[in-house]
Amino acid sequence: MGIIWSLLSVKDSIILEYGPAGTTHFSMGLYGALGVDCQQRLFTTHMNEDDVVMGDVTRLEEAIIELDKSYEPKVIFVVASSISAVIGTDIKGVCNYMQQEVKAKLVAFEQGGFRGDYSVGLTEVYKLLLNNLPHKDQAVQKKTYNIIGASMGSYRTASDVWELQNLMREAFGYEMHTCLCHETSVAEIGDIGAAEINLVMRQEGLPAAGLLKNKFAVPFVFSAPYGYAATLAWLEEVGKVLGQAPDSKLCARLRLKAGNAASLKMYAMMMGRKKMPQAAVLGEYDLVKGLSAFLGSVGINVKHKICSHSLKSIIEAEPDIQYFAVEKDKIDILKNLRQTLVLADNVSNRLCDSSNVVLRVSAPFIEGAQIATHLPLLGEKGTDFLLETVEAYYQTLA
Repeated sequence: MGIIWSLLSVKDSIILEYGPAGTTHFSMGLYGALGVDCQQRLFTTHMNEDDVVMGDVTRLEEAIIELDKSYEPKVIFVVASSISAVIGTDIKGVCNYMQQEVKAKLVAFEQGGFRGDYSVGLTEVYKLLLNNLPHKDQAVQKKTYNIIGASMGSYRTASDVWELQNLMREAFGYEMHTCLCHETSVAEIGDIGAAEINLVMRQEGLPAAGLLKNKFAVPFVFSAPYGYAATLAWLEEVGKVLGQAPDSKLCARLRLKAGNAASLKMYAMMMGRKKMPQAAVLGEYDLVKGLSAFLGSVGINVKHKICSHSLKSIIEAEPDIQYFAVEKDKIDILKNLRQTLVLADNVSNRLCDSSNVVLRVSAPFIEGAQIATHLPLLGEKGTDFLLETVEAYYQTLA
């Protein structure tokens, strides 16, 4: 799933899933909710019992030829479904001998089966894109950067990317070149090595950033800046790599806001005489890590840090961030929370007692849709938004 929703963001390409039609039809509902356009982009070969038992790939061969003639895409991504991955269909082998039959470049994604959840898929898709699409010779394009790790499956991805663009433009006068994987294209990925720096938003993007550094000597900075102080530190780190100090007015504004936010700690100490401010944060690893650090900076003890996916793709995960393989364990924690600030998904927030203050910060979301593209959770504007909820929570403790 992580592979497909990432590939759907790459324009001038088509995704062909080798699997039964029912699974593809089911998944399209999820992609639509995430704001991913599936129209004339996602196809399936369909599979029946004979294909599974006998290993017949005729449907796959015919589908590749049909899509190439009908849509003339630059690239056809051939993705193994859970069924074809488990039975061991040689997707890469089929693409190798079918390449001479079509004009489109064929790229096989065999990763699947039971190796892990979508976070593992994200790691694989970033690497495979960079191993197959970039041109060998690339001329540096001054004042440009790439973003790596912007997953369409994350809540408010478009807004977070928008905020990073604003910060880079105001701080350094730089413009985004390519974003993996959010509203990009085959051509943009083709010369992704031309950017001056890569900004890695999440752990799953680190192997891809390493590939770009080895292939094209593009340095990278890894951080998802939540909070004013973290945003300022992130800009200073980026500035060191670029050899350019961030805009002084922006830095001064962030320092002032960081100081004002830090004063909330005094308020928290006063409130602690009645009820110690506490929080629970649920979501993807880097979101949980970043938001927890921000809440700590404003005087709120994060009692529960819960990751929504497995920690298989996380390098040296922090010991206090937990992943619950058994859903009931997480549900028991949520149902027992009282007078707590809960930053989580819709489903988790619904399980909480009415004495808690809740805010949706992660998927899944079942109330409404992701419409806004200018309401981030990270950066300066994201912190502005989060502080409104923090202050509202403090008022309930007064």
